[in-house]
Amino acid sequence: MTLQTINIDLPSDILLTLNESEVELKKRIKVSLAVQLYIQKKVTIGKAAQIAELSRFQFETLLSENKISISSLEIEDVLEDIEKLK
Repeated sequence: MTLQTINIDLPSDILLTLNESEVELKKRIKVSLAVQLYIQKKVTIGKAAQIAELSRFQFETLLSENKISISSLEIEDVLEDIEKLK
């Protein structure tokens, strides 16, 4: 997998304000981006986990802890499946 580097400008005191290291902030940004892209249905759960640099299980656990659904099924989909199985 090839990587793309994207630079963003932040206030110079952001690390001090957040009391985080650069590595911690980068990780936070990647995870936040991955979650938002997943919520917006821009990427699959697998791709979001890859962006966040987490295993799929770790990413699903993170979503669950934040009460974010790990399934894109709607109630109508489930009801349709039930009808098909009858």
